[in-house]
Amino acid sequence: MAALTLAGVGVVAAPGSAQAAAGPTVSSWITTPDRSQLLDPGPSPTFTSDGAPPGQLITVDPAQTFQTMDGFGASVTDSSAALLDRLPADQRDEVMRSLFHPTDGVGLSMLRQPIGGSDFIDEPHHTYNDLPAGETDLEQTRFSIAHDEAQILPLLRQARDLNPDLKVIASPWGQPAWMKANDSIVNGRLRDDPAIFRSYALYLLKFVQAYEAAGVPVYALAVQNEPQNRTPDNYAGTDMPVAHQAAVINELGPMLRDAGLATKIISFDHNWAEHPDDIADAHELGVDPEVNYPYDVLRTSAARWISGTAYHCYYGDAAAMTALHEAFPDKDIWFTECSGWHGAADPFDKYFSDTLQWHASNLGIGVPRNWAKSVVNWNLALDSQGNPHNGGCGDSSGWCTGVVSVDGTTVTRNAEFYTLGHLSRHVRPGATRIGSNVPGGLNNVAFRNPDGSVALFVANASGAAQTFGVSWQGMHVEYSLPAGAIATLTWPGNAGSPD
Repeated sequence: MAALTLAGVGVVAAPGSAQAAAGPTVSSWITTPDRSQLLDPGPSPTFTSDGAPPGQLITVDPAQTFQTMDGFGASVTDSSAALLDRLPADQRDEVMRSLFHPTDGVGLSMLRQPIGGSDFIDEPHHTYNDLPAGETDLEQTRFSIAHDEAQILPLLRQARDLNPDLKVIASPWGQPAWMKANDSIVNGRLRDDPAIFRSYALYLLKFVQAYEAAGVPVYALAVQNEPQNRTPDNYAGTDMPVAHQAAVINELGPMLRDAGLATKIISFDHNWAEHPDDIADAHELGVDPEVNYPYDVLRTSAARWISGTAYHCYYGDAAAMTALHEAFPDKDIWFTECSGWHGAADPFDKYFSDTLQWHASNLGIGVPRNWAKSVVNWNLALDSQGNPHNGGCGDSSGWCTGVVSVDGTTVTRNAEFYTLGHLSRHVRPGATRIGSNVPGGLNNVAFRNPDGSVALFVANASGAAQTFGVSWQGMHVEYSLPAGAIATLTWPGNAGSPD
C-alpha cells in the first residue's frame, strides 16, 4: 500500500490570466478489486468551464444538505483486543497508527464497543456484575470494568490519542444472569420487574461513568444489541421487547441527566427489517414479533430521551433508514454494525474483490445516502479464519472477517480497511452530506468537510471501466475508474467559486 500521506491540492492562476476558466485541482485515491492499487494516489485533474463535460456526469450540489457525519469505524471486541495485544509492541503501534491516525493512517473516527462480552470473545461469556447463583445486586455495588482494563481500554485510549476526534458508542449484548428471567446471559428476557429495569439502567450509567473515568468518554449508547435476536447462537443476547426497552430508557435518561452526562441514548440497534428467522422465533416463543419496532419505540414515552435509532445490515435494505427519517425527522440515525463474511473455500483475491465492491456500494455509499451519521463495521481485528469467537459467526462453511486479519505477527489489511479508509481519511467528523446524482453504475456520495473541502466517494459498479465527469459549480473534470474500483476525489470547496 502506498504511504498514506495527503497529496497537495493546488489552485491555478488568478482570474484575469490565460487560465481564468480553471478552478480547483482534484486530489484522488484509488483502490482496485485486483489489489494493484490500494488507496494509491490517482490522477489530479483541474476543474474547468471550457469544453463539454463527458456524458456520464456526477453533479455535486452543495445547496442540497443532509445529515452531519459522526464517523466511520469498527469495534474493538474482546477478540480484536486479544489479537492486537499479542502483537509485539512496536508492530501493534504501527497497526494502530495505520488504523486511527488522520494523516499517517486512514483515520478511523468511530468505535462501537460491546458493554461486556459479545460472541467475539476469547473466553467465557461475562458481564460487569456476574454473581453466584441466587445472589442479586440491585444497587450495582459490585459493578466493575476491571476486565476491560487488561486489553480493551489501553487500545481505546491509544486510538483516542491517535485521533482526538474519535467517538465511542457502546451497546450491550447481554445482562448479568441474575437480571434475566432464564437466569442466563444467553437468550431470555429481563425479568419483568421495575426494580430490574431501574437496576439495569444503573448498570449502564455506571458503565458510562467508569469508562469516562478510565479516559474513554462514551458519546452514545444503546440499551440492547439486536433486541429481536431472540435465540442467539450460544452467545450473550436478550430478547428485549419495545415495552422493556422503553422502561429501561425512561430510567436511564434521567440518570444520565442528573449525573451531568451528555451521552446520547440510541434505540433499536438491529436490522433494516426484521429477519424471517426472528419472526419465526417469536411465533415459536408465543410473543409478538413487533415488526415495526424502531417506529414503536419512538412512539413511547421514552422518545423524549432517545436521540435516534441504530441499524445493522444483515436483513432488509438501507432505504428503511430514509423511511424512518421521514417519519421522525427530528431523530438521528446511526449505522452501527455490518460484518464481512466469506466461504471457507473462497480464495483471498475473490473475497477481497467481492467485499470491496459490496461494502463500498451498500455501506460506504448506501448507508450515508439514507441519512445515517456513521458507517461502522463489526470486528476491528480477527484472524484469517474468523477467530477467536464463542458462539455466533463462524463454522466449517465460512466465517466473519475483520477490518484487519492478525495471524501471529502477520497482519493483513482486508477490503474493509480500504472501504472505510476511503471515507474516514477524507470525510472528517462534522462533515455534511451534500447532493449528488447517480448516473448509471457510478454509485457515489458527496460531503463537505468543516474546512470547506469536498470529498466525493465513487464506486464503479457497472462491470466495465468507465470514464465520467464530475460537475462542481459550473465547472467539470474528467475521471476514469476500472471495473469494480473505488475512488475518493477531494478538492477545496472555496477555490474557484463565489462562496
